Amino acid sequence: MEALVASAIGMMTAAGVYLMLRQRTFPVIVGLTLLTYAVNVFLFTSGRLATNVPAIYGTGAPGYADPLPQALVLTAIVISFGMTAVIVMMALGAFLEAGHDKVDMNDDDTPADGGQK
Repeated sequence: MEALVASAIGMMTAAGVYLMLRQRTFPVIVGLTLLTYAVNVFLFTSGRLATNVPAIYGTGAPGYADPLPQALVLTAIVISFGMTAVIVMMALGAFLEAGHDKVDMNDDDTPADGGQK
């Protein structure tokens, strides 16, 4: 189970970094979202992968799940949603002002590839 989760975190991180290195704003936003998902899964698994155990320690229970990583992930989800909404609005404003969604720009506000679409 741990190997599956670790490989999923690695694949999400790799895909997120790859997409963040693209030259368009939409893949950059999707890449940032994938990176936040990878961090959320990493935080969640830092509290141990335990199944069929209660969140609060009780009598007769074999163990308990740590609620702190769950609270951290819930907070991180809310923050990443707000951050994604702000970045989408900034990208939309830049697209409406410039007429394109290129990330790499020259000093004279033209795309670095000469204006090719």
